[in-house]
Amino acid sequence: MIILVINSGSSSLKYQVREGDDVLAEGLVERIGEAEVPDHAAALDRVDRDVATALGDRGIDAVGHRVVHGGERFSEPVLIDNEITRAIERLNPLAPLHNPAAVTGIRAITDKWPDMPQVAVFDTAFHRTLPERAWRYAVPDELYRKYGIRRYGFHGTSHAYVARGAAELLGEKAFTGVIAHLGNGASVTAVRAGESIDTSMGFTPLEGLVMGTRSGDIDPSILLFLLREGYSEQDLDTLLNRTSGLKGLAGTNDMRSVAEAAASGDDRATLAIEVASYRLAKYIGGYHVAVGGAQALVFTAGIGENAGDFRAAVVSKLGALGLELDEGLNAERSKKARTISTAASAFPVLVVPTDEEAAIAGATADVVRRS
Repeated sequence: MIILVINSGSSSLKYQVREGDDVLAEGLVERIGEAEVPDHAAALDRVDRDVATALGDRGIDAVGHRVVHGGERFSEPVLIDNEITRAIERLNPLAPLHNPAAVTGIRAITDKWPDMPQVAVFDTAFHRTLPERAWRYAVPDELYRKYGIRRYGFHGTSHAYVARGAAELLGEKAFTGVIAHLGNGASVTAVRAGESIDTSMGFTPLEGLVMGTRSGDIDPSILLFLLREGYSEQDLDTLLNRTSGLKGLAGTNDMRSVAEAAASGDDRATLAIEVASYRLAKYIGGYHVAVGGAQALVFTAGIGENAGDFRAAVVSKLGALGLELDEGLNAERSKKARTISTAASAFPVLVVPTDEEAAIAGATADVVRRS
């Protein structure tokens, strides 16, 4: 089955065409809304041309969409129809930067290929197994009942994919442990018997770890203080989501640049790495307890897979758990799932590359076959 995977942004459209494990075509259409690409329909015309060149006489069998927020309704991938599209659209207030773009992409595909099966794969779905004690906030019940204020969790497609990969690497039927998805956006998840039981991102992707430009956890009273000091709602949104995190501490959100600056003696960059690694180490320790003892700690995504120095900074703070990295294995550059800890480590530390497009394509094919 040939699957077109779509990740729609408000001004961009990332795509990949897959047949099983094979990537047949991929690309990114940017600056949607400008003269050359006025809308998502025009972006899809460009994708169609590229895909036709790659596939020749063959055609696409189905389209899988990454949808960031599935709310409480969606706990697994679903075949899209008009009602599902409207349901995703009703969740726009919970993910105003992401869900509207996904809906636009879905409708553009529907207009272009009316009979094409489409499947929505939700970032939040993997975390629907969180127990209430983990997803509840200690605020009046009315805020949950009226506004849906609770922890949803994100990066679920990646965490689910990596959990399966870690179980395979360990020779286990299902994974129990801690997964750190570290990219410009970052989250850590406690997984028990293959199910998410706690996760660092919350009502939005802002909560939790120090990220590229997001602050992560912060005392809410700081926001009230800044409001009284004259900051607007938009000012606070920009502050927390776009100018904080590594960028706020070190001046850049690129971990490679931060690491290079730290190695050159830049105090701000060194502090940024210390703050980010300390925050993550605290979460890992807590989630080790939450799962009842981890089989492994897993690093994944761009920073998790490639930044050996940052992995070392994190694990160096976990000596109380008995973790110990093998310096040589940690320094290796590889695209394969692997162990990077010593034989003396209390439990393995792994690197398991993520592949969200593969996960979306696989889920799409499964849904289409079942339907």
